[in-house]
Amino acid sequence: MAASRGACQPVRVMTNAWDATPRADAAGNALPAVIQGGMGVAVSGWRLARAVSSRGALGIVSGTALDTVLVRRLQDGDGGGDVRRALARFPLPRIAEETLRRFFRPNGRAPDEPYALLPLPKQTLGRAREELTVLAAFVEVSLAKEGHGGKVGINLLTKIQIPNLALLYGALLAGVDCVAMGAGIPREIPGALDALAEHRAATMRFDVEGASEFRTLEFDPSVHGAASVGELLRPEFYPIVASHSLATMLAKKANGRVDGFIVEGHTAGGHNAPPRGELVLDAHGEPVYGPRDEVEVARIAELGLPFWLAGGRGSPESLAAARAAGAAGIQVGTLFAYCDESGLDPTLKREVLAEVASGGVSVRTDPRASPTGFPFKLVRWNDGLAPSRERERVCDLGYLRTAYALPDGRVGYRCPSEPVERFCASGGSASETEGRVCLCNGLLAAAGFAQTRGAHAEPPLVTSGDDLTVLSRFLAGRTSYSAADVLDWLGAPNRQFCRS
Repeated sequence: MAASRGACQPVRVMTNAWDATPRADAAGNALPAVIQGGMGVAVSGWRLARAVSSRGALGIVSGTALDTVLVRRLQDGDGGGDVRRALARFPLPRIAEETLRRFFRPNGRAPDEPYALLPLPKQTLGRAREELTVLAAFVEVSLAKEGHGGKVGINLLTKIQIPNLALLYGALLAGVDCVAMGAGIPREIPGALDALAEHRAATMRFDVEGASEFRTLEFDPSVHGAASVGELLRPEFYPIVASHSLATMLAKKANGRVDGFIVEGHTAGGHNAPPRGELVLDAHGEPVYGPRDEVEVARIAELGLPFWLAGGRGSPESLAAARAAGAAGIQVGTLFAYCDESGLDPTLKREVLAEVASGGVSVRTDPRASPTGFPFKLVRWNDGLAPSRERERVCDLGYLRTAYALPDGRVGYRCPSEPVERFCASGGSASETEGRVCLCNGLLAAAGFAQTRGAHAEPPLVTSGDDLTVLSRFLAGRTSYSAADVLDWLGAPNRQFCRS
């Protein structure tokens, strides 16, 4: 049986003027007033999550492309030895040893040397890619949990289906405390968590366009030697939702326990849910959101589960308003994305913060940029947009590819950000490729892992919530700040969480 949480010991709470009453779940466990957003690729890395969790809030690591992040850190020499320190405590040492042998470069890469690539993800990952994915999640969560007793979560994207079961298992091996998932309907994840916590095989539906039969993804821990691993904790599960109807459906029809919700508005960074009804663009070509897109918070509260409000909530006033509306607190992304501990490239941080201070930055909700078809927020500064839409079209990471059924029953894969000719040859339309950019490569570049292509490197893509344009109020003349500064400004209680 999977381990369960017992009652926590009493927690120390520093109360604030906006809230003198600690919030707790139905079991009496203290709830965080602030959840740090799981942003981008490696922006919400282990350093940021550790800094946030060590202060009593809930730090979250981003699970997106973690296997690629791991091997690129190793190819860059693993400065400081952090990755190798985590590899040394992985409970399946053979996997860690093989990964070091394949990817670790003690002196890093030579100038202009490209990163070695992993095979493109497919329905059947193969044993080696599965193990690397498990290991990557373990490393990130394990490092985030070092040196403190706070809780740490992992954020996954439902739409990136193929690696998610392996990522979940790796996070469980590291003792992850909660899983947050959005960008889709994660209805099957609670059941998967139940199974993986007991080292049982987990399955979930695999979305294949045009398929005439049900397809599944499966991950079986026993294939990788899980019999030698002890009991695991089943983490809490917080779906990220943009409507009370989705929250209601998940609360009632998910295949396992849902522990709470992160309720995200369209002002949040990264992908946004499209406006309800017919898509209407404003004079700047951005989607127009209306009253139908506002979440009915009272309806969420009626479900009786803890919830946190997200999207444009990064202020003390927003935290107070959320608590007054019955929320446990807020999720904050943009403020943390530019702090010292975030994984965003330091040069980009300095440039963007300088433009924030001078009023020269803007955030555009682009209806075409993402290959997923969902609106995606892009940061503009210096009269430019990152990344350039003129980059050579290359799809060599493949996390956002769409699976489709071939006439012979096999599964093919395509992405509207790949070369147009290839996309059309796989049954796509040239019109679907217009305005698309490569999020996979662009987001990795923003975290300092830009692929080298000849004399050029991949341009970065920076995404932020609408809060970025008003960040100057928080900066108050500073050019840099820490995660602790963010929490102090928000007035978040310094709760000491425990695990049983």
